[in-house]
Amino acid sequence: MTSFLFGRIVSMAISLLVASIIIFAILEILPGDPAQFMLGVNAQPDTLQALRTQLGLDQPVILRYFSWMAGMLHGDFGISYTYRSPVTELVLQRVAVSAPLALYALTLTILVAFPAGIIAAARRNSATDLTVMGATQIGVAVPNFWFAIILMWVFAVTLHWFSAGGFAGWNKGFFEGIKSLTLPAIALALPQASILARVMRSSLLDTLGEDYIRTARAKGLSQNKTLWRHAVRNALIPVLTIVGLQFSFLLAGAIIIENVFYLPGLGRLIFQGITQRDLITVKSVVMLLVFAVIFVNFLVEVAYVLIDPRLRHQR
Repeated sequence: MTSFLFGRIVSMAISLLVASIIIFAILEILPGDPAQFMLGVNAQPDTLQALRTQLGLDQPVILRYFSWMAGMLHGDFGISYTYRSPVTELVLQRVAVSAPLALYALTLTILVAFPAGIIAAARRNSATDLTVMGATQIGVAVPNFWFAIILMWVFAVTLHWFSAGGFAGWNKGFFEGIKSLTLPAIALALPQASILARVMRSSLLDTLGEDYIRTARAKGLSQNKTLWRHAVRNALIPVLTIVGLQFSFLLAGAIIIENVFYLPGLGRLIFQGITQRDLITVKSVVMLLVFAVIFVNFLVEVAYVLIDPRLRHQR
């Protein structure tokens, strides 16, 4: 187990190094000058040069990369070109919205997908199975931003149960904060729950066809006990992969939903940084999200070994 963890940590470090090089290189070759964008088209050359020097844009590319990486290793993500404040402070402010939103959406996804997938597999080819699979097909096909607009129109504009956008803030209480995130979380959870339910059903059907399941049934174990004691746990291995990837997507890929509901999260910060050529903010936040994705995948691989004794013995 120790060698397995060490190997995964080394692999994670290499992946982060490669990702940092790619992110830095892509943003460096983008056209446009951040100093020119900040000062406008009528700025004087000496003023532009002074601002470039202040921002460190006059340094060689390789020095800017190592300076950026050294700062990130010490928790210093640099100073935002646009907000003129540390990127670390901006991230901490925005992650207080994006992380609860991702966890809320993932919780809704699991609460809907697991029962739906298990029921569909337990009643294969029945009307219940066809209904669940039809609903998941619709959930996959519907764009989440369109579903978000429908939710806003029904529950905010028509019924006035929720606000149409914005974030109340955690200082106004946990309930108000969760209420502000409910419609965005539902919009994010719909396609993810549909995907996860289909994966759960498929994995469980494969498990129910195994020899040890038939042996348990032949020994007199009831269908429900066989399902819950043996089949569901063994079917969770591929499902965990999807759950890990979904959390990463919900944390890093909620840019559209955060803009639809005008939420001050990491996705909106990236969008604003791109439109305003705030490269240091975009690089740092994207790198942070890449780290979150890689770290979640690392936790999923560890969970494989803890759940499945066969993998633990192989390690």
